[in-house]
Amino acid sequence: MLIDKIIQELQDIPEAKLAEIYDIIHYFCIGLKGELAAEETPTEVVIEGINEGVREALSGQTIPLSEMWEGIDTE
Repeated sequence: MLIDKIIQELQDIPEAKLAEIYDIIHYFCIGLKGELAAEETPTEVVIEGINEGVREALSGQTIPLSEMWEGIDTE
């Protein structure tokens, strides 16, 4: 099953890099939600969004998890 392969890959990632992987997954999910809201986002736009998220994460352009939701009112 594909989810098992993904989990195995995640288990092999060094602890120090997990925050970056979380950011990639998090922003990917945000992109998916936006895609669903827009109903027909062109594939190229989605792929570019994923690529941008990966570039930002790998270049260290991330924010600490403790600051991720600062200033966002969820109520």
